[in-house]
Amino acid sequence: QVQLKESGGGSVQFGGSLRLSCTASGSEFRIDAMDWYRQAPGKQRELVARITSGGTTNYADSVRGRFTISRDNGENTVLLEMKTLKPEDTAVYFCHAECALPGPWGWGPGSSSGDFWGQGTQVTVSS
Repeated sequence: QVQLKESGGGSVQFGGSLRLSCTASGSEFRIDAMDWYRQAPGKQRELVARITSGGTTNYADSVRGRFTISRDNGENTVLLEMKTLKPEDTAVYFCHAECALPGPWGWGPGSSSGDFWGQGTQVTVSS
C-alpha cells in the first residue's frame, strides 16, 4: 500500500504564502497523478490542483494564478506553493495519489490501481 505524509500547513495573514509538501512511501508502486484537495468547515471536499506523471497540471478556478503544483518524481513528492492567500482558502488540505500497484507476478497481469489519501494539514488565513 501507499502512505501519504503532508506537511507545511499553518496560519498566515491575508496575502501571505505557504508551501505544502506531500511525500508518498510504500513497498512498491507507481504514481500516475497526485492532487491537492481541500475541505472547509461545512463544505464538500474540492479539488485544488492536480499534476500527472507527465507533468500536466490543472487548477481550480479559485486558485489559478495564485497556487502552483509541482512534483519531484524521484522523491515521490508533490508540492503546492500558495501565494496571495485569502481567508476563503482556509481549509484542511489533503494530498491524494492515484497509483498503480504490482500484482503477484509484478507489473503485468494482476497489477491494479488504487487511490490513497493523506491525513490532511490545516491552512488558516486571517483577514
